[in-house]
Amino acid sequence: MRVLILSCNTGQGHNSTAASIQEALAERGAVCDLRDALAFVARWLSRLVCAAHTFVYRHVPGLFRWGYAYTERHRGVFAPNSIVCKILSRSADRLSRFCRENAYDVIICTHVFAGLIVTMMQEKYHLPLRAYSVETDYTCSPCAEQSKTERYFIPAEHLVGEFIKCGIPKQRIVASGLPIHREFFNHTDRQEAKSAMGIPADHSHLILMCGSMGCGPMKALVRLFNTSLKDHQDLTVICGTNRRLYRRLSRRYGANSRIHIRQYVQDISLLMDSADLYLTKPGGISVTEAAAKGLPMVFIDAVAGCEEYNMHYFIQRGAAVTARTPAALASLCLSLLSDPELLAQMSAAAKNASCGDGAKRISDLIWEDYLSGISPAQPCEPPEP
Repeated sequence: MRVLILSCNTGQGHNSTAASIQEALAERGAVCDLRDALAFVARWLSRLVCAAHTFVYRHVPGLFRWGYAYTERHRGVFAPNSIVCKILSRSADRLSRFCRENAYDVIICTHVFAGLIVTMMQEKYHLPLRAYSVETDYTCSPCAEQSKTERYFIPAEHLVGEFIKCGIPKQRIVASGLPIHREFFNHTDRQEAKSAMGIPADHSHLILMCGSMGCGPMKALVRLFNTSLKDHQDLTVICGTNRRLYRRLSRRYGANSRIHIRQYVQDISLLMDSADLYLTKPGGISVTEAAAKGLPMVFIDAVAGCEEYNMHYFIQRGAAVTARTPAALASLCLSLLSDPELLAQMSAAAKNASCGDGAKRISDLIWEDYLSGISPAQPCEPPEP
């Protein structure tokens, strides 16, 4: 089986989801290629969207919040005759040619743009392949119903009703769990993990990470923790791709032995195993990884939009809490670190909120479809905008 996985460079979540599915399918012997969907429109467009997304996330989160809310209220933004779809439609010929040259049997879309591009390609060329959509947040993305795919893999059973309400047929919805890398289902003893991360075994360990782009009030939070951490408490700050933030924090707090400033961590699974508490924005992938680890969370509502749905999902299940201001967030974290019983309750709730190995579930179902030998199902017509 040859598989094309289409992602989008708007943050690392979609790419991480794609890589997790690629990993699971490769274990079954499938040949998988991962590509940026927008690059089939134009490489400059992909770079522009990526740069704009990063800038807005870091510097103008209110604009992202407004834009997301606008698309929720005006679902015609992605209608077939919209400007957005006219731009995306330019990819149909190029993507079709690429699929034919590589003889793909399956296309998997981990972003709404990818789903729309594949839909437009299939309306024009009707290639004999199966197309699937994978949601990367705990909500139905605006205009996901405008795509036409055989299955829609969603993060949890609890969300099925929302996707039906958005116009996606129930028979095409699969509550698979959100795909994350297999390593997050493996657990290293906390004391052993702390030792590996240079954290004293008798210290409480707090992780602060606000997405791969290092957005949100991270400077304010570290400043607060610098004066309020107790002697037996350590803080690890992950700046991700935000090099400027990393340099600033390193210069200012590098002398504090209880604050550890890191740029980009490859072994985030081991780091989570070493932690007692996780302070983060509620990105779909990072919170799912933490839930699989049973790691209690405190959420920074830095960007809102789709992440606000992720936040409510885990708070409602007792796996996370939040506060409005950096000062309140810092105080909440320190209070939780001093309450092992409450942390244990939140940890158990996080494990219960985890929906299991989504990548394996998706891989299994796609493989079953492929082995069935039945022709791909006819795609459903999207609802009128």
